[in-house]
Amino acid sequence: MPVLLLPTGKALTVRTAADAFLDSLTNPNTVRNYGIALGKTAEHLGEGRPLAAVADDEIGGALELLWGSSAVNTWNARRGAVLSWTGWCAERGYDGPAVPAWAKRLPPPDSDTPVRSKMAIDRLIARRDVHLREKTLWRMLYETCARSEEILDVNIEGLDLAGRRAPVKSKGAKPKVRRRGTVRADYVLETVFWDAGTARLLPRLLKGRTRGPVFVTHRRPGPGKMLSARDVCPDTGLARLSYGQARALLDQHTAHAGPGTGWDLHEYRHSGLTHLGEQGASELMLMAKSRHKKVENVRRYFKPSAAAIVDVTALLAPGDARR
Repeated sequence: MPVLLLPTGKALTVRTAADAFLDSLTNPNTVRNYGIALGKTAEHLGEGRPLAAVADDEIGGALELLWGSSAVNTWNARRGAVLSWTGWCAERGYDGPAVPAWAKRLPPPDSDTPVRSKMAIDRLIARRDVHLREKTLWRMLYETCARSEEILDVNIEGLDLAGRRAPVKSKGAKPKVRRRGTVRADYVLETVFWDAGTARLLPRLLKGRTRGPVFVTHRRPGPGKMLSARDVCPDTGLARLSYGQARALLDQHTAHAGPGTGWDLHEYRHSGLTHLGEQGASELMLMAKSRHKKVENVRRYFKPSAAAIVDVTALLAPGDARR
């Protein structure tokens, strides 16, 4: 592999520094995303300018002009790419600017996913026209606060009915890159827990089945559909229920103005975490339940009840007032 010899000091241009940084990255997805940010930033600053001649405020000004009116996530992503680039240059002793302190990372916005009340969820699951399969899936999504794909991927062999838990394959934070440049998702095994509602429904749904997918279709797949052995029940020949099928079934029972206007499967996870936050669950417990890796991602659910706030306020009372 050829070694890129970089000039030092003022001879290092903005474009050369950006290309060298991108060449140091191994993840093709990161290269593509960072390339967008650095390409536009370098073009705005002047690709042929010496990197050492660029001021900190020019970096901040470029970010503000290019993405100041963009969505919060876009701003944070582009800012993070430029921050990584300037930090990489500084670590290698190249004279250059830094992202100014005033170009701050913005807090993530509140989710626009609707929060369904516990009563609305209970009523939907209790409806007589809802099949046992959907009742169990929706109750399990709500009580585990797991992602839909994780629950649909669970097999009976992994269920711990007595312990009310099961391992799920959760996508890791960082993808792994193979030698040939292709990206493979890094999955990790994590445990989800459910409560009495799911515990009552699961045995009825399984009907003595001991292996294969927990949630299956009502019809066998056609002869032209190729499925892995893990995605077919060996006893009944029924296939694993897909995310698209599960989403359509939920929409069918909740749509109020035509197809596509009903609930979304993610609303069970979002509602469950929100209800836990409203009941005073701590941020650490919410992170343990949701398996989020960053605390800012669970702060939207941290909504203690009025009673919990009263109890905390009582700690500030004079000593004799609490006797």
